Amino acid sequence: MRALLVALGVAMVLVGAVWTFQGLGYLEGSPMTDQSIWAVLGPLLAGLGVGLVIVAARRRG
Repeated sequence: MRALLVALGVAMVLVGAVWTFQGLGYLEGSPMTDQSIWAVLGPLLAGLGVGLVIVAARRRG
């Protein structure tokens, strides 16, 4: 179970990073490019992913 939560957290960090770069206009070719909402939601998702990884790593099991 712990490995699944860590993997989910890592995936959240990666998706959050992609959303951030798209929102800031560094990754082009998407309707999300240069949309400020994604520049806000991306770091939030990445932060939640980091939190999930930390909680899962500390969990016994």
